[in-house]
Amino acid sequence: MTAPIELYYWPTPNGWKITIMLEELGVPYVVKYINIGRGDQFAPDFLKISPNNRMPAIIDPEGPGGEPISVFESGAILQYLGRKYGKFYPSEERARVDVEQWLFWQVGGLGPMAGQAHHFRQYAPERIAYGVERYTNEVNRLYGVMNRQLVDRPFVAGDYSIADMAAIGWVIPHENQGQDLNEFPNLKRWFETILARPAVKKAIEVGKEERARQKSLAEDEEAKKILFGQRAR
Repeated sequence: MTAPIELYYWPTPNGWKITIMLEELGVPYVVKYINIGRGDQFAPDFLKISPNNRMPAIIDPEGPGGEPISVFESGAILQYLGRKYGKFYPSEERARVDVEQWLFWQVGGLGPMAGQAHHFRQYAPERIAYGVERYTNEVNRLYGVMNRQLVDRPFVAGDYSIADMAAIGWVIPHENQGQDLNEFPNLKRWFETILARPAVKKAIEVGKEERARQKSLAEDEEAKKILFGQRAR
């Protein structure tokens, strides 16, 4: 029997990337919750596998050469799993480059900019109009980029891939980012198509009850101090 992959996880857009991939692959995995609002990400054992004190991370007990391997950073995890299982990450170089450029577009653009939009629109202790406008507009621009890319293809790199899995979680909370998907018909079609996939439906439910047990981040001052007050240790 295949030993399950250990997934260090909390239900956020970055965490969903990996539950989506694992569910789509249909491989066994076990979830180790890292409650980022309570500081679990700073535990010494977790820092051994994720030195950036961020989830998600995985341990694959059957890594290269049959030996365990740990991987942190969501994009790197998606690439590793795609290579290992030969799915959702093409081996042909041109197709792989197409997937990789959109994966890194998400990692370097959509995710960080949407995260800042969330911060200034929902969590900042005072409303800073410049921050709200700056990041709301930038997310709008990025949605437009994606909408144009989807004019003549069903998924961002042609076939369904890890690039789509990386992006979808950051579009789910579009209303909190001040965006209306009706302005982006190609993006909306893509969004609805992916959310209709059984594996995606199951993946975004992982940890939902766990998260529901605590206050919303907007109301949880302790969690906000942990998440937004970090400095070098």
